[in-house]
Amino acid sequence: MQPAVEFRNISKAFGAVQANADVSFPIAKGSIHGVIGENGAGKSTLMSILYGYYHADSGQLLINGQERQIRTSFEAIALGIGMVHQHFMLVENMTVLDNVMLGTEGGFKLAAKRLETEAKLREICARYRLDVDPLATIHDLSVGAQQRVEILKQIYRSAEILILDEPTAVLTAQETASLFEILKLFKEQGKTIILITHKLGEIMEITDQVTVMRAGRVVGAVATRETSKEQLANMMVGRPIEGNLPRKAFNPGAPVLKVANLQLEDKQKVRLLADIDLTVRAGEIVAIAGVSGNGQSELMEILSGMRLPTSGSVEFLGKELPYARRANADGLPAEFRELGIGHVPEDRLRDGVIKDFTVMQNTVFGYQDRVKNKAGLFDFDAIAKRCAHLLEAFDVRPKNPDLRIGLLSGGNQQKVVIAREVSASPKLMLVGQPTRGVDIGTIESIHTQLLRLRDEGVAILLVSTELEEVRALADRIVVVSGGRITGELNINEFDTTRIGLLMGGMHKS
Repeated sequence: MQPAVEFRNISKAFGAVQANADVSFPIAKGSIHGVIGENGAGKSTLMSILYGYYHADSGQLLINGQERQIRTSFEAIALGIGMVHQHFMLVENMTVLDNVMLGTEGGFKLAAKRLETEAKLREICARYRLDVDPLATIHDLSVGAQQRVEILKQIYRSAEILILDEPTAVLTAQETASLFEILKLFKEQGKTIILITHKLGEIMEITDQVTVMRAGRVVGAVATRETSKEQLANMMVGRPIEGNLPRKAFNPGAPVLKVANLQLEDKQKVRLLADIDLTVRAGEIVAIAGVSGNGQSELMEILSGMRLPTSGSVEFLGKELPYARRANADGLPAEFRELGIGHVPEDRLRDGVIKDFTVMQNTVFGYQDRVKNKAGLFDFDAIAKRCAHLLEAFDVRPKNPDLRIGLLSGGNQQKVVIAREVSASPKLMLVGQPTRGVDIGTIESIHTQLLRLRDEGVAILLVSTELEEVRALADRIVVVSGGRITGELNINEFDTTRIGLLMGGMHKS
């Protein structure tokens, strides 16, 4: 059977960075084809060429056996190609309905089209249990709900070739299972799915074929049933991956963070956080586990100074943080950083980096006053030297400080954010979804850095929807549901069924 897609000797460079180098492989029609590799391996660039965002410097792209020059995403859509991006392509101040309709309006008279589209979206959401309100505004949705909107757009447009770039990075296990049922249905209908993911368990579960990329090249292609997670991991990074990372014995010190009776209401008086009490001690990792959208993001925003609580108290190193008598949170994040509170935000593109600035500039954002000389001017030589050290120490690829950070892969952007925060020597580190959309080698690197901080006596509050990550890092687990703490466990009490029940709102007795 003719391949749905075939890449022939595709090469693409961005200046001195060779993103793709002579990439060739076919994708069978009606199959689920996995594409894996480390961050920066060239996977997303290759898919962006298929979707018309980039043009290959050389090589051929065949769709259903015919060579195509796809110049724009409109041309890709016309050829039946859809793409769900790792970083959302949504207009935040518009509704779900408006986002789905963009590019498919069909004329200037939109009233009838809106009603027709809304009805179809509600039918799709009910059929696939996507739990998205078509009339909701994007910026009011959780990260997980926004991901579901991206998937909804492609279901609505009935793509024949569907590219999914890290589609489950923000989904729960139940949502992932639901998505996989959708993908299996697509496959039964003869559609072709290209799945880019760092979760090797998902690759083994759902794909038919796997192509492995490293440093812009194809290093292997195998039938999924003929390989294993261990073999794929070795092919990806060129070395075995350490399963259990070394950590010192649990020996916590004095409390660093104490949260008491914390409450948060939005402008409509809807309660987002209720009766939050927790303590994080020096040399301890406390993980907050829960389905995305249950108050974790709001709690991290309060603790990092991005948002004011409605009531309650937060003590850091024995002193109450200055929320009281403030009309807004202006200036608080900078004040908290100076106190010794580091923050790795959940959404790195929105809150962690400025994508149009260079890597070097992003390594000092938030701490720029620390890199000035005695005259109060920026010491650019010192900044450059510091940046070079961080890129080497945290294995950021490519090691080009002048490259616009938006051109780096998601995992390498994350390394820059973590390097910046770690280098500030925090007493408390707030870490939100540290390995979202990150490859297995980078996960190992990030986990190693966090465990090192813990062993050095830093208090770490971790938010993660990945229970395996919680198991690998946490000393204690606090489970949240509906903005409340429903249970607390020591790591030696780890039990996925019990945690799942607590995440579903079943309070411990």
